[in-house]
Amino acid sequence: MKYIITSAFALLSIFAYAQEENPFKVSGYVESYYSYDFNQPADNNKPGFVYSHNRHNEVNLNLGFIKAAYEDVRVRANLALMTGTYANANLAAEPGVLRSIFEANAGIKLLNQSNLWLEAGTFASHIGFESAVSKDCWALTRNISSENTPYYEAGAKLTYVTDNNQLSISVLYLNGWQRILRAEGNSRPAVGVQVTVKANDRIALNYSNYLGQEGVDSIGVTRFYNNIYGVWQVHPKVGLTAGFDLGFQQKEKNSKSYAEVISPVVIVRGQLHPKLFMAGRYEYYRDKSNVFIQTINAVPFKTSGYSLNIDYVPVNRAILRLEGKFYRSKEGIFARDAVLSRNNVSMTTSIAVSF
Repeated sequence: MKYIITSAFALLSIFAYAQEENPFKVSGYVESYYSYDFNQPADNNKPGFVYSHNRHNEVNLNLGFIKAAYEDVRVRANLALMTGTYANANLAAEPGVLRSIFEANAGIKLLNQSNLWLEAGTFASHIGFESAVSKDCWALTRNISSENTPYYEAGAKLTYVTDNNQLSISVLYLNGWQRILRAEGNSRPAVGVQVTVKANDRIALNYSNYLGQEGVDSIGVTRFYNNIYGVWQVHPKVGLTAGFDLGFQQKEKNSKSYAEVISPVVIVRGQLHPKLFMAGRYEYYRDKSNVFIQTINAVPFKTSGYSLNIDYVPVNRAILRLEGKFYRSKEGIFARDAVLSRNNVSMTTSIAVSF
């Protein structure tokens, strides 16, 4: 924590002079939250497949970061250091100081006359439509598929964007599934593709995939994951996002048998007032072989989720949010006292400010 605070102040000191026209920019984000899980977990941790806003019955920091960025015509770079319960949960596999990295990358434009960029480092995941920055998402908390796909990734990516910004194509070379350092014993890199199409000002479509090896080389299995989603501004005050994830993973090395995970998600968001918004989400996640989500009693994970949140935006850089969420499983997987329940209900509220 001392390292993060010292580094943050150092970044602020170095770039404090930054003006609007300067290629250097300093920004930040802080999101505090309180969440109550009605199953009342004894260790104050919400279900194991939840990684954001995951602490029960305490006021805490989900995510806070300070970011320095540089961008000119041919070069760009980003460095952001973070802290919070999000960092503790999602970067537990990373060693030491790497757990404080939210973003650290550099890029160069390869051609003067073409918007073709090569970037390398640690950056936000190319999979999914919900990010770690809750303020930018329609729902306060993340859906199950977003929680169980990478929030971040490390490697290199080559991105081409057309002059009219209607088509973006990225090809990625990665160190693994949500890894900064490649897992010990795994010598094989992963690859991915992202294609985004903006049909017009109201409709955008995205396809992303990931192909890599999970586990050490001697027993490693192939994982192939696909994410598709679309965002449609149905009306100036009503938006719709729909996504579908389909993943496959070998059951054992050299096997032709694959475990499968599927997850559809739908979110509708409406503007009730210039400063008041409401969003409802339905999701379903099926992982019969417990590849991504392990249950307490090793039964298949088949869970539906329903959430409703209301947001108040007093100023552009701040948002106050309240969300109720209900999970219902096909079988009892949620610990409640001395029994396993099929249901999990929680309430979460947050304050997020960007600067």
